[in-house]
Amino acid sequence: MTLRQEHQHAPSEFRLPADIDWHMLDKSKFFLLGAALFSGVSGMLYPVVVLKTRQQVVMAAVSSPHSCASLGLDILRREGVRGFYKGFSTSLAGTIPARALYMSTLEITKSSVGSLLATKAAGGAMSEPAAAAVANAAAGLTASIAAQLVWTPIDVVSQRLMVQGGEQGGLSTRRYAGGLDAFKKIVKADGLPGLYRGFGMSILTYAPSNALWWASYCVTQRSVWMSLGYKVGNNDSQIAAAPPSSRVVVLVQGLSAASAGGISALVTTPFDTIKTRLQVLGNDGTKPPTVMQTVQTLVKEGGWKACYRGLGARWASMSLSATTTITTYEFIKRLSAKAEE
Repeated sequence: MTLRQEHQHAPSEFRLPADIDWHMLDKSKFFLLGAALFSGVSGMLYPVVVLKTRQQVVMAAVSSPHSCASLGLDILRREGVRGFYKGFSTSLAGTIPARALYMSTLEITKSSVGSLLATKAAGGAMSEPAAAAVANAAAGLTASIAAQLVWTPIDVVSQRLMVQGGEQGGLSTRRYAGGLDAFKKIVKADGLPGLYRGFGMSILTYAPSNALWWASYCVTQRSVWMSLGYKVGNNDSQIAAAPPSSRVVVLVQGLSAASAGGISALVTTPFDTIKTRLQVLGNDGTKPPTVMQTVQTLVKEGGWKACYRGLGARWASMSLSATTTITTYEFIKRLSAKAEE
């Protein structure tokens, strides 16, 4: 039975549940649940991130790049299952504070900008859907910038660990004994700036990507509801007598999140490829390549399509991550909501 069939007799109008704003949350429960559940999500998706990183970097010296499937089989044959989790403990250690900073900045910005734009929407200066999309985009943009202050050094270290031991692309020499060893060697060779290599490209990659994702998610979710025959609005007179079941709400959220993730991946993959190379290549005291040199090297290796190496893995990663993230995130917010007084 399809979603439309399941609800073909449901009322044609309903109002989406109001967002749980920042002031409505039990902050300690919110961060504790977020750290636990998102750590699990990161563990599930990490192998795809390793594949994406290997495709973007390790194959730099390979004239005929392997497909994602063949590269995965090669990692499994040469390094075993552990090869898919290189640098995971380091990544996880950074994910927890970065995610906490991201979620708090996201909620505070969304609530502040949303309240500001709500008055404009009420006055007819802009439509309510446009106001919601702009508020979501602003929240995603600022949250991503804040999180990169923590995440970029962790990204640099974990990606160095991801690619070591692979025989393709001239990166077969094992350089680091672990995350702490990598951290010390990077600082010794390049100083603290070495930990923020590619920071500018990280901002260019993740800030627009997050803004685009949250705006796309907002717009896509409305479009899906409308395609199911519902009229989405904020007027209390549009509250349906029998709103969609929780199962349908989760399915619509997941579908909208996956679609938004795919759009973001398609637009931002070239930036991610350049960023990854800047962070991984030219280490151990050698002069790192510039952005222009990195682009020229990619084009020389495989034309402009080389900038899209790892697109399949990144598309899958972002779509899966978006789906699990948004459903988990909404679940965390519901569990963390304060009891109504």
